[in-house]
Amino acid sequence: MVLSLYFLRHGETEASQTGGFCGRIDPELTPEGLEMAEAFAEKYQHFSWQAVYVSPMKRTIATAKPLCQAAGLEMQLRDGLKEIDYGQWEGQTPEYVKQHFNDEHVRWLTEPAWNPPTDGETSVQIASRASLVIAEIEAKHSEGNVLVVSHKATIRILLCSLLGIDLGRYRYRIALPVASVSVVDFGSHGPLLVKHGDRSHLPEELDARPGT
Repeated sequence: MVLSLYFLRHGETEASQTGGFCGRIDPELTPEGLEMAEAFAEKYQHFSWQAVYVSPMKRTIATAKPLCQAAGLEMQLRDGLKEIDYGQWEGQTPEYVKQHFNDEHVRWLTEPAWNPPTDGETSVQIASRASLVIAEIEAKHSEGNVLVVSHKATIRILLCSLLGIDLGRYRYRIALPVASVSVVDFGSHGPLLVKHGDRSHLPEELDARPGT
């Protein structure tokens, strides 16, 4: 048996609907986002889970809560799983950022691994802190299923790090819809992506909702 990490992006928020920059700001899930969390729990509650690691943000905690309650699991909060810090871009639209922070925005779009949002985090910094959580999980759990509930950029950067993809390409190589699940198995040949961006647990009306 191998260790399988289930990376779950949190459910819908107003920011995921509008496409605004949302990292350290902490919106609640929308009613539809809460339904997405319930739908995940309904499908996955009967899995044999070893542990649940969660970013300590309202939207991730609310996403993990139904599964933890249904399966009788305690979520373990880890700061390393927080979303990218967008610095001065937090809460702004892409159009506003392009207009008011044009040079920084262009550099970030070109090479986010080393060029952060204004006063924010680089991909390298995110990979460093989030990878410590993955290392902790590997040290504590040699096999079985572990759930990791985190955010769009953080999960994409983690996947790049695990799969050997340039961290600067995370925005252009990996899509990640809200409430989607990606699974990485840790076997004898290293991390293997066996499922990505799966939303088959969502009912059709939720799966069809637009958003980023």
